[in-house]
Amino acid sequence: MSNVKVANHKTGTSMYKAWLKYYRLENKELLTLYKQLLREVAVAEDSVITANAVNELKTGLYGLLGIKPVFSSELTGEAGLVIGTIEGSKEISGLLSADEKDSLGEEGFIIRFKTENNAGRLLVAGKTNKGLMYGVFNLLRLIQTETAPQALSRIENPVNQLRTINHWDNIDGSVERGYAGRSIFFKNNKITGNLSRINDYARMLAAAGINTIAINNVNVHEFETLLITDKYIKDVAKLNEIFRGYGIKLFLSINFASTLEIGNLETADPLDGNVRQWWKDKADYIYSHIPDFGGFLVKADSEGRPGPFTYGRTHADGANMLAEALKPHGGLVIWRCFVYNCQQDWRDRTIDRARAAYDHFMPLDGKFQDNVLLQIKNGPMDFQVREPVSPLIGSLKKTNQLLELQITQEYTGQQRHLCYLVPMWKEILDFDTYGNGKGTTVKKIISRDTFKNNYGGFAAVTNIGDDANWTGHQMAQANTYGYARLAWNPDLSSEEIAEEWIRRTYTNDSKVVDIIKGMLLGSWKAYENYTSPLGIGWMVNPNHHYGPNVDGYEYDKWGTYHRADHKGIGVDRTVKSGTGYAGQYHKEVAEVYESLEKCPEELLLFFHYVPYAYRLKSGETLLQYIYNTHFRGVEQVEELKQNWLGLKGKVEEDVFLHVLERLEGQLSHSKEWRDIINTYFLRKTGIPDELGRKIY
Repeated sequence: MSNVKVANHKTGTSMYKAWLKYYRLENKELLTLYKQLLREVAVAEDSVITANAVNELKTGLYGLLGIKPVFSSELTGEAGLVIGTIEGSKEISGLLSADEKDSLGEEGFIIRFKTENNAGRLLVAGKTNKGLMYGVFNLLRLIQTETAPQALSRIENPVNQLRTINHWDNIDGSVERGYAGRSIFFKNNKITGNLSRINDYARMLAAAGINTIAINNVNVHEFETLLITDKYIKDVAKLNEIFRGYGIKLFLSINFASTLEIGNLETADPLDGNVRQWWKDKADYIYSHIPDFGGFLVKADSEGRPGPFTYGRTHADGANMLAEALKPHGGLVIWRCFVYNCQQDWRDRTIDRARAAYDHFMPLDGKFQDNVLLQIKNGPMDFQVREPVSPLIGSLKKTNQLLELQITQEYTGQQRHLCYLVPMWKEILDFDTYGNGKGTTVKKIISRDTFKNNYGGFAAVTNIGDDANWTGHQMAQANTYGYARLAWNPDLSSEEIAEEWIRRTYTNDSKVVDIIKGMLLGSWKAYENYTSPLGIGWMVNPNHHYGPNVDGYEYDKWGTYHRADHKGIGVDRTVKSGTGYAGQYHKEVAEVYESLEKCPEELLLFFHYVPYAYRLKSGETLLQYIYNTHFRGVEQVEELKQNWLGLKGKVEEDVFLHVLERLEGQLSHSKEWRDIINTYFLRKTGIPDELGRKIY
């Protein structure tokens, strides 16, 4: 947690307001135009979601323009804004063409601007109240980023159906893999009474396009199991009421063995009739309190969590049992594919954790109920700074899928380091799996464009905590925002998203925007350079995963995980001579990864054991590349700090001091990474740096 004191959010600190800051437009011409255009607003809707949208509009327009528009059921003049749904507003229905109406999905919106009789009229409409809300939030975004009225018109539908945030919060208030303080939902085994902060959080999520949230840790322990009992259900319903008002479905992580923990049964066997009935009764109970409850998120049979394997059953058996209970209520089961044996003997070179998800779930393709989604981590391992895309994505064709990303920076600096993750996620989304021939990218699979499954979309482990700035490192807000925007539209570029966030968070000053955008866009590669380049990963301290420790992986008791010896380093995952993992991909991809020469160098050590003397395309030996990248990474962090110093007086003082303190810590830590990693390989090989730089 930062040592810089940040004002309490009630005093209006900009860091708390995140991308909903709504500072006054600096462009005087646009300010005048929008003041004239938006002095009157007509609203013909009456719902909680619409009321929240109207409140946001009032807050946003006062902040951006300094005006308090007149709100009424219809406009009295030619100029103004009309908002509503197609069915709820006769005026809107009459203004839209049949094609425009047909183009709107359940969450889509239309913004249309036209001039008539020297007056401007603006329309924001949705097919549903959720669409209307998204339209209002996007109108405010466009004004906030200084979009001219003539450029406002657009029709947008979210590309992905589920756009999900996973919290790993525990009821005692702790957060697993949390780097921004304590839970915003739970404290001392109770659900928070600070509902105003939850409301602000829901606003933030809805403004960026999130529509689903799971509020508790997937590792469900004793107290968390009680969330689906009388002890907590009414308080959970209160949280749901807030999220419902912003179009967000609430899910709960559940313990697969709840029948044993709280159900007074002697088994959790998913094929046992009493177990099945217990879950049906439990689903009825939950929906009696929360009629629009989203469903269950489940982690089973991994890292000590109970699951169907205990009873000789499959994951399909377990998931389908829960799906059967939820289906009458329209609920979903999201079943995580993070399943592997953490006790395996890594000295056995045929054992490979990377194979686990594919080996467990590929044989079950088509055997899951239609309201089950498999949540698949983007890579086969565990959110490393660089991994190949999981081969399960593109291989499953008859099963609903969610792509799981990690916003919280477990292996990418834990929100003490600046590491903008959108460029990484873009590479994942654009990766061609060849699952249905050339062009079968990850983004087309999870959007259901390729395999036409019932459900699909994004999920991500969040980086939110109760720190005043939400994310520990204020600039880590860019990852939350960027994830949500990609989930809405994965074709947005890293640059577009970065610029949006900067303009909404800091200023529209082009010089400031360019400097911060450059910092964001270069930060992932810098972090990779001074930590673990070429796809090897894992060189972190065990358990908490922060800081360099080359042989520190907790599940590798013999220090052999990365296979480094005095001759070379890397894991042979080829079919020809290694674990066979490369063969899990479709032929076109497998042939690339199988070949030492064709394998992308950024993943070289993930797929191959490589001698230190091997020459990369740059002409550097592998060992010299390791030395060079670690020196280069430190230099890149020094540049980040210098660029930020140039913004003194151009961003709020509390923001400036806070980020500077984080960057100073990152610089110190990058040097620690450089020195420990380079010293390890110098001692391992006895080969000095060709450039004669000092290695400690």
